[in-house]
Amino acid sequence: MANQFDNNTTKPLARSFLKGAESARVLSKNVNTQFIAGSFNASTGTEITIKRPTDYVSRRTATGDISAQTATDIETAKASATVQPYFTEYLEWDEVDEALKMDQLDELIAPVATRLVTDLELDFASYMMKNTNQISGTPGAAIASWDDVANMGTTLTAAGVPRDKPWYATINPYVETSLATLTTALGAGGAAGSIISEAYRTATIREDYAGLRVMKATTMDSYSTAGAADAVGIVASNPDVTYATNANSMTQSIAVSGFTSGMIVTAGTQVQIAGRNRLNLSTRKPIVNASGANILFSGTVTADVTLTGGAGTLVVAGPAIFESGKPYNTVDSAVVTNDVVTLLGIGASAQSFQPAMFWYKDAFSIGSVPIKRLNATDTFVKTSDGLQFRVTKWSDEGKNKNSVRFDLHPAYGTLNPFYAGHGYG
Repeated sequence: MANQFDNNTTKPLARSFLKGAESARVLSKNVNTQFIAGSFNASTGTEITIKRPTDYVSRRTATGDISAQTATDIETAKASATVQPYFTEYLEWDEVDEALKMDQLDELIAPVATRLVTDLELDFASYMMKNTNQISGTPGAAIASWDDVANMGTTLTAAGVPRDKPWYATINPYVETSLATLTTALGAGGAAGSIISEAYRTATIREDYAGLRVMKATTMDSYSTAGAADAVGIVASNPDVTYATNANSMTQSIAVSGFTSGMIVTAGTQVQIAGRNRLNLSTRKPIVNASGANILFSGTVTADVTLTGGAGTLVVAGPAIFESGKPYNTVDSAVVTNDVVTLLGIGASAQSFQPAMFWYKDAFSIGSVPIKRLNATDTFVKTSDGLQFRVTKWSDEGKNKNSVRFDLHPAYGTLNPFYAGHGYG
């Protein structure tokens, strides 16, 4: 006969799993999890939405007479969170009962929780990299000084990103080595008592530098590009630059031509458009760098595109919006046919890029979809910020096996790609 769990076995398993999951999380603690916690149900399908904030245009008149003025349109939009595949760990034990009675639960389950959380954060980091808009530094250039890190915070400041919630930056662990000799000059300010787990504590390099909590991460994604004889092309036709069209997805389709025939533009590549300057999202004024030059508009390609005959359509995170007299402009003039487009970082030979990431907490959201109960031995547990896990156990008498599965069904959302970016030196 198969080994049998005690009736209350699943609850201790779930508690041990939750303890391990909470202690292993790093990246997923630094984004908005409350936005979609509890929002999914049987009627929402594979996507839920939340309204984006509205904005308006003020008028100035000498006498206060607005009879000749046109009222500002009230334009609403929504951000979406989309269901992802399940993450599941599945275990079989011959003598699980013995292990449980020896008080080895934490030792057994912690690696399971760590693996599930690591795979989740790898997947979510890839999503973040492809759905961000800002850029700090030059693609491919290594971060070599704290000035490079500070520039990430400056980029968010200049963009008008809110300060009501934390800003974060993650870097490759080897970058910390490059910065180590410079750290002592910064004085106090490293990881402190506010850190919420050992993994989070050891990942934190600086709690507050240039407005950022600076952390190291091994889960950051990378992308590769093939060599191209010509990484400069043009806009092939006028894109739709209206807020109404681009607001819900916060992406924009841009038809391009003039590039190397057959080249593949991989997701994560940054595209820059000449002559179209970024605007501060709060003041709606052009962003000017330390030299007094305008910052050109750029965005991140969200999915791989093959340019047949050097032409194709790039979907870019963070739309270049321009409507005269309207409140949601992100550039100071409209993108039009024949504007010069540059694929940043692409040269004659193949390269691989792993950008650092920097973001405002509400740039992205991650949450969990309610999972249906399989049988009476299911136990559901939630992290403090709303991620739900299901723990299910069952027995196979024929195989003399006891089995346990741990499930998470996540959903990812981009609340605002302009609130996050790629970081380089």
